[in-house]
Amino acid sequence: MQVRQIIIGIMLIGLPLAGYAQRPSRDNEKAKQWQSMENGPWDFAPDWYYYFLHNKYSGAEMYWKWAGFKSGFRVRFKEPKSSVKRIMPVRVTSEETQRQKVKKVEEERTHIEELYKEELLREADRNVDLTYASYKDEFNRMQGCITDGLLYCMKKSDGKLKHQVDELSRQNEILCADIAYIHKTGVGYGLENAKRQQAYEEVKAKMEELVDRTARLCAVAATHY
Repeated sequence: MQVRQIIIGIMLIGLPLAGYAQRPSRDNEKAKQWQSMENGPWDFAPDWYYYFLHNKYSGAEMYWKWAGFKSGFRVRFKEPKSSVKRIMPVRVTSEETQRQKVKKVEEERTHIEELYKEELLREADRNVDLTYASYKDEFNRMQGCITDGLLYCMKKSDGKLKHQVDELSRQNEILCADIAYIHKTGVGYGLENAKRQQAYEEVKAKMEELVDRTARLCAVAATHY
């Protein structure tokens, strides 16, 4: 410890003679400082200036170097000993965070654009009923069977089957209203054609059942009246 203090004292005596030279004023010295703080090697100049006046800032330490007649104490800088560290890791993290944000925004934009295009296709699909033509003739045929059958029941029974006829008529009107709703197009009404086809199939099954019930009622009218 005493040897270290003596050495430091000798160096301090020599400082006034070289004080001006130790002042960090040259551009290359500033460049070293900035490079150290950014991403360059951790090094500062003048070394003894930073050792005595900016030790905590630079992380400077003194060591002995054997170099023949040029052996002596030297100064080196250790980033782990610095109280400030370099800013590049923070900057790199910030840039990466920004890249991730930009990437996320781009992914969201692409997703929204795909949803928008999909909605446009659905809107175009809703504006035209491409499936009704496949069911129209079958619906008309079954409606003819139901109408003729119920009319036959009323005449054959002389109005005595009115309650049964009215109930089947009511259910048939509901089915016809469902078909009209499915067939509507435009904002607030339109369905995609895949959903229309499914709905038409459900209505068709109900109408076939109604045709069977009408036929059974006709059989009752024919045998009892």
